[in-house]
Amino acid sequence: MNLATVYQRGLHETGQGCWAYLQPDGSWGLSNAGLIRGQDASLLVDTLFDLPLTRQMLDELAPVTTNAPIGTLVNTHANGDHCWGNQLVEGAEIIGSKACGEEMLELDPSLLAALASGEGLGSAGDYAKACFGRFDFAGIELTPPTRVFEGHLSVEVSGRTVELIEVGPAHTRGDVLVHVPSARTIYTGDILFIGGTPIVWAGPVSNWIKACDLMLAMDIDVVVPGHGPVTDKNGVGQVRDYLGFIEKEATDRFKAGMSAAEAARDIALGEFAGWGERERVAVNVDTVYRELAGAEAPDFDLMGLFALMAELEASS
Repeated sequence: MNLATVYQRGLHETGQGCWAYLQPDGSWGLSNAGLIRGQDASLLVDTLFDLPLTRQMLDELAPVTTNAPIGTLVNTHANGDHCWGNQLVEGAEIIGSKACGEEMLELDPSLLAALASGEGLGSAGDYAKACFGRFDFAGIELTPPTRVFEGHLSVEVSGRTVELIEVGPAHTRGDVLVHVPSARTIYTGDILFIGGTPIVWAGPVSNWIKACDLMLAMDIDVVVPGHGPVTDKNGVGQVRDYLGFIEKEATDRFKAGMSAAEAARDIALGEFAGWGERERVAVNVDTVYRELAGAEAPDFDLMGLFALMAELEASS
């Protein structure tokens, strides 16, 4: 079965003791997770955005994990759609990068619940409600990593080796790739969005491009993205191309004296215009501009960016 063309919700075996858990359509909050099974224990890659979704996933994993319980959970990064179900994986060691562990404690789920309600926030609130209103943020207890690392960490999972590679800051401050050499498989977290537009919350974009180059040089066949269908190196190359395009187009407009908002409105996305959530160009351009401005960059304006994304989405 070609998982790149079979994009259906639920658990899919990718081969050699590895699985992908997929949530179409991969848009805001509909993230993927993964499972790596050893002889009598398993490693889970990420949890989901809320407790009901994570419970359902764990129930669906049970046929695989009953005789190989989840002893290790790796969070690829700190965004809630990849870690807010952590509390349900009881007894597991939770591993993440040091930066991920720090960033995970910075956003309270109640704040996102308020944003998702959309109340009193105008167009930004309407857009946020459309993105996040489907999720249930009740009862979530932030459960950060119990073990952190920087750079690289090898983890033994009941007879097999899993390599954790820190590539952040990029999408977030502490992004991690989860590589299973014996299966020629990699779980990328949100270093890859397939079919949807990447969003550069942290940057620099150049680090993200380096992460793509690293994967393109690796001996891998199966690539499980943070959002979207399972892919291969072609998917990695497409994301790299988008990031290089945005970096160049934003830099050119910065040098020409355009504001970040003007640049986001002005950039013609061309071959990338058909990707979902293309309005995320607003955040991506803002991140490039902030890097170029250095110490003179204005404060990060989340609500302003949501309002601009709402505008761009409505005009597309």
